[in-house]
Amino acid sequence: MPVRYTATEIARKYDSIAVRYDRAEWIAERLLFKRLRRGIFSRARGDVLEVAAGTGRNLEYYPPDCRVTAIDISEGMLDIARQRANELGKAVDFRLMDGAALDFADDRFDTVTTSLSTCTFPDPLAVLREMRRVCKPDGRILLLEHGRSSVQLFSRLQDQLADRQARAFGCHWNREPQQLIEQAGLRLVSDRTHLFGVVHVVEATP
Repeated sequence: MPVRYTATEIARKYDSIAVRYDRAEWIAERLLFKRLRRGIFSRARGDVLEVAAGTGRNLEYYPPDCRVTAIDISEGMLDIARQRANELGKAVDFRLMDGAALDFADDRFDTVTTSLSTCTFPDPLAVLREMRRVCKPDGRILLLEHGRSSVQLFSRLQDQLADRQARAFGCHWNREPQQLIEQAGLRLVSDRTHLFGVVHVVEATP
């Protein structure tokens, strides 16, 4: 059976690795993700909600006039994000919250974002639908995600190692981000792919 974790189990897993998470991701961050984060999240505007904010690596890229609310299911990851926000001199409203049950009114935010996280959500469709609900009708949803490669050689390898990856990090790295976005009822504006179709930089609207 495929590996499946509950939200509570995911929270515990990321609490346990929070202090070493950035070090483990350092190479990928320097070589690829830093540039992609800047490119997509600098386009945020107004009231911004970041879902699954993790250690706060997107915070430096939001324009200075944005009002940012950042949620995550892991208190350990939020502790790191708070430290980062302090170092950046950014005022951020951090909240411990499950992305599948957002405690915000409909049409609350101008921009809703998430990065490298739909792979870990126990129910990614529920989270994406919640993101759509809280985004204003004329707002935007910005995503930086990874998923199943468009190159068969790599996608087969991802499929073979999927359970091992899920056990280690709660990460289902062979999910299909574009398919999930469409199933969640979002309107896809653009989807630029990188690294053999593994990484997606997406803009969508509710």
